[in-house]
Amino acid sequence: MKKLKIALLAGGDSSEREIALNSAHQISEALDAEKYDVKVIDLHHRSWAYTAANGNKYEIDKNDFSLTVEGVRYEFDYALIIIHGTPGEDGKLQGYLDMMGIPYSSCSQVSSTITFDKVSTKRAVAERGINVAKEVFLHKGEEFSAEDIVAKLGLPLFVKPNASGSSFGVTRVTEAEQIAEAVRLAFTESEEVLIEECITGREFGCGVLVTKEKEFVLPITEIVSKNAFFDYEAKYTAGMSDEITPAPISEEWAKMLAHDALVAYKACRCRGIVRIDFIVTEEGKAYIIEVNSIPGMSSGSIVPKQARTAGISLGELYDFVIADTKA
Repeated sequence: MKKLKIALLAGGDSSEREIALNSAHQISEALDAEKYDVKVIDLHHRSWAYTAANGNKYEIDKNDFSLTVEGVRYEFDYALIIIHGTPGEDGKLQGYLDMMGIPYSSCSQVSSTITFDKVSTKRAVAERGINVAKEVFLHKGEEFSAEDIVAKLGLPLFVKPNASGSSFGVTRVTEAEQIAEAVRLAFTESEEVLIEECITGREFGCGVLVTKEKEFVLPITEIVSKNAFFDYEAKYTAGMSDEITPAPISEEWAKMLAHDALVAYKACRCRGIVRIDFIVTEEGKAYIIEVNSIPGMSSGSIVPKQARTAGISLGELYDFVIADTKA
């Protein structure tokens, strides 16, 4: 059987770079070596490099997305994008691959742009009846009044970069005097800032994959942070959060979340494996938090745990993705 030549694109240029490298390593180990010839390519600014077993590095020829190693030229059949943040999650890399005629694993350029931009995501899903938090949206350099923001949104509230992940630059604000510094911090991660009302409730993550053959909503995870919210420390430090899969919820809540996750997936025109996060209030009303078009895939990440609970290995999960998107 001829192996599919896969470029596993990893790393990236955002604050999530190391997380993406960990995810890529996990997936590389999980993919079936009998089916796939995988080369991990680390994208870091202008360098797109493959590191051979002997430690030598070889750069991708961006003119045709090929790789030459010791005189042997590789023309890739497929790109598996595992880059959280730019340029893998914001649509930039997808646009390049479209021009090169290389099929890839993730959302399209348009869908990636929508899902990476929190305000655009909210607009897309709200039109389909998904609940979203009230907000104030700021551009860099725009003046704002902390008092007016509190009057509109109340306290506590969240200040977050409009285009970022892993909770980098996110602050939970409990006093009006904290807003200015929280906004400054958020602008270090993005050119736009989103300030949202605080929705109180239980947090859930829903892994979703829709292929031509089947719709998968993986077992839902409840996320219980030991910090004030599910911040970077809670996400990536052992013992700082409990991620319970399957979530201890009623069948009614499970159906509601699965329904809303599929609606959001389709509203944002997603493709591949996506994780969609919600908060459900005590009254049972679900609010979307965000759409993660390239969710974490490291050993401690939520989606791999959900797949295992469903009896699906990480390798099998990506078999579904590759089969659905390679042509």
